[in-house]
Amino acid sequence: MSNNPTMPWPWNTNPSLLAQYQTSPHKMAAVPSGLRPEIKDNADGSIRVEYSPVAGGRHEVQMCYEGSAVEGSPFSCLVDKVDGGYVTAFGGGLDGGMSGQMTTFTITAKAGTLKDVSIAIEGPTKTDFKRKDNSDRCDVSFMPMTPGLYNIVIKYKGKEIKGSPFQSKVSGEGRKRSQLSLANSSDYSLDVLEPDIVDLAGHLKTPSGATEPIILKKLADGHLGLASFTPHQKGEYRVQVYRNEKHIKGSPFSINVGDGEIAHASKVKVSGPTTEALANQSNVLKIDTSTAGYGGLSMVIEGPHRSEIDCVASENRQYEIHYSPHEPGIYILNIRFADEHVIGSPFLLNVVGDPSGRIRETITKQMVQAEPVKKGDHCEFLLKIPGTNPFDMEASVTDGDGCTELCEIMDEDDYHYRMNFTPQMTGTHILSIKHKGMHISGSPFIYSVGQLSSGGSHKVQVGGPGVERGEVTVSNDFNIYTREAGAGELCVSLEGPCNANIKLEERPHGFLGISYFVKKPGMYGIHVKFNDEHIPSSPFMVNIAPDSGATRKVTVHALKDRGLSVDKPATFTVSFNGATGSIHSCVRTPSGAHEDCFLQEMDTGLYAVRFIPKENGVHYVDVKLNDHHIPDSPFALMVGSTAADPAMLHAHGEGLETGKCGTKNKFVVRTVGSGSGFLAVYIDGPSKAALSCKEVDEGYEFSYSPFAPGKYLINIKYSNIAIAGSPYAAVITGSGRKPLQVNEQTSMVVETMEKKHGGKSVKRMRGDASKVQARGAGLKKIRTNQVQTFSIDTKEAGSAMLFVAMCDPKGIPEPELTVKKNGPTQFTVSYKCHEIGEHTLMVKWGDEDIPGSPFILST
Repeated sequence: MSNNPTMPWPWNTNPSLLAQYQTSPHKMAAVPSGLRPEIKDNADGSIRVEYSPVAGGRHEVQMCYEGSAVEGSPFSCLVDKVDGGYVTAFGGGLDGGMSGQMTTFTITAKAGTLKDVSIAIEGPTKTDFKRKDNSDRCDVSFMPMTPGLYNIVIKYKGKEIKGSPFQSKVSGEGRKRSQLSLANSSDYSLDVLEPDIVDLAGHLKTPSGATEPIILKKLADGHLGLASFTPHQKGEYRVQVYRNEKHIKGSPFSINVGDGEIAHASKVKVSGPTTEALANQSNVLKIDTSTAGYGGLSMVIEGPHRSEIDCVASENRQYEIHYSPHEPGIYILNIRFADEHVIGSPFLLNVVGDPSGRIRETITKQMVQAEPVKKGDHCEFLLKIPGTNPFDMEASVTDGDGCTELCEIMDEDDYHYRMNFTPQMTGTHILSIKHKGMHISGSPFIYSVGQLSSGGSHKVQVGGPGVERGEVTVSNDFNIYTREAGAGELCVSLEGPCNANIKLEERPHGFLGISYFVKKPGMYGIHVKFNDEHIPSSPFMVNIAPDSGATRKVTVHALKDRGLSVDKPATFTVSFNGATGSIHSCVRTPSGAHEDCFLQEMDTGLYAVRFIPKENGVHYVDVKLNDHHIPDSPFALMVGSTAADPAMLHAHGEGLETGKCGTKNKFVVRTVGSGSGFLAVYIDGPSKAALSCKEVDEGYEFSYSPFAPGKYLINIKYSNIAIAGSPYAAVITGSGRKPLQVNEQTSMVVETMEKKHGGKSVKRMRGDASKVQARGAGLKKIRTNQVQTFSIDTKEAGSAMLFVAMCDPKGIPEPELTVKKNGPTQFTVSYKCHEIGEHTLMVKWGDEDIPGSPFILST
């Protein structure tokens, strides 16, 4: 075997980048087996990597620049032992490609021996290839014109090299990726109840002594657990979890990992259609990871059209995946476990059946950079908001100091509204537009005074009824706001069962109006791209209903949209008024859950609708007749205080823009003056991130540590509404794990405490009042003018404050009541009553009554 196999990478480098390679070669490449490669400048804009393998087989070369993986890394190659030399084959063309696109791979051999290397490509159709020999390197390129399986045969002196024939799986033209990531296959329960994960942090110590960050989450059964737990070593793992730098109960936790817990992709069992599937129908895959250890499961379908993928059922780490490609053709199905292909993956999937007949209409618009505005300048918004009443419209603008002023609203024709305001300071402003006190779709909006933000597709905001629901033969409208996104090409496509008539209404200051008309009902996809990148949430899937003549007759009565409380039933009635059909109603909660409402027929064509809210914040109630929304549905209902306003939240910190792997990147969400509600943070990127939160005076500070470099989107929602400026794009650098093939999401939901301006953070102490035990004669009957006692034990109830109070029959507090602490969790309560009659004794642990409280005691 030669000591100098070479791998010349076929990319060009600019002079500054090349200088970095020359001065810092150790930053450039590493081989997992520990071999040290050499990096050389070819003086032609390319570089050359040389290393000396000590064994034949598949090798991976990980290549990084300034700690970040270069595109395509890690590069895979096969090294074969031959007499007096070596043969190496590598490149993407050996694995697959797209029909109609040039595909390449490279063969390297000892100088002077390439003449003994022969190549043949066999596939669905005859495929010609070009080879270019240069000393010890042979570059091969070919263009497969038909999707399918291609065998690439590489021989040296008539004998196939190791790995030959290589199976190159070529999918159809125009690659579209559809993906599904399932994290719960790597969840590990710590078997401890922690109702609140605020102020929790921790790390994992591996059997080798290394320390790693961990992702803590609240599991479905209420227990605290580890997310994305993928052990690679046998032995004891130690999990240390802290709250305010003190170990929680049970910490450190010990996890003994044997062969059964280490991830083995080869042990994943897949059954179902992996070679042939039906277009526009549900194809069911069953994936069993119960014996494969702990690891994340992902599925990616690449092909000429999009595919719908969903996990319908999961039990005991066994999953039922339903997927439906939109059109016939050749697709590539990738199933990975712990980021390794399962046996047989990638699968070449032949999708047969009838075409969907879906038709796509597209319009484009070149958006120019908005002119910056200065303080004191006149600013205006122009929106079309169908179905609103000008008397119920309200707009306000909030500056960076939290000062809010009302905007002037001018009612114009056809539901158009012009909002005018004059900013008095530079910086980020938040514009809130509300109808009947509720934010309209898309609100709140961000508005920069002075220097504009860096821009990008994630800064495009879309809102309006047209991206939520629609109807045939009428105008369905929505608004697009691009001012903060900068200059670029905006593309709006509508794909569905028939041609769509799309109209674009140009408006000043970065706003556009989109109206579309369709003649056939069904599911339509609205694709919104900026500079050829999908904006967040695109494509929007909209169900277009048929002509709702009968639905328009239905009316709602006694619907209360204010003053609702948690755990108290909310009811209203629905009258058909002569319409016929079946009614259905569900509620969407601030945390994003969907729950069915209770329906009861009161009379012919008259129904009572009832639901019990469990959260504070805005709830949306859908009322549908024959699966079509009735007029004004969905209905927005405020539960709790109207102070829970997402427009009052502001996020700041370096972690929203930049960060490094393996370190805590921080940002703060200011919640002062925004009431209490559910604050959710979602981080999407090429890996999971260890995410933690702690309470600070102005709100909540979040820290996240991504495991791989790349671009991450940070989405912040309050009561299920994105705050102004969200999502944020953070570029993470540094060395870390290999980026995953699919985007992973890390999330955390916090129930916030109400904070006021100038107030200090109050330490959150939440216990379980139901586990407090109270016993003693003093809880049974009162003896006048005698001291009576009872005991309280809070051992199993967590941390909270103990409140004890007693009133006489007239409602006057009893003066002779004392609480004595006998131990860490033991208390004795003593009291003396002088009045005859019923006394009320109340014992609370935190905000909750203990079992039996309030106690009614008689003399």
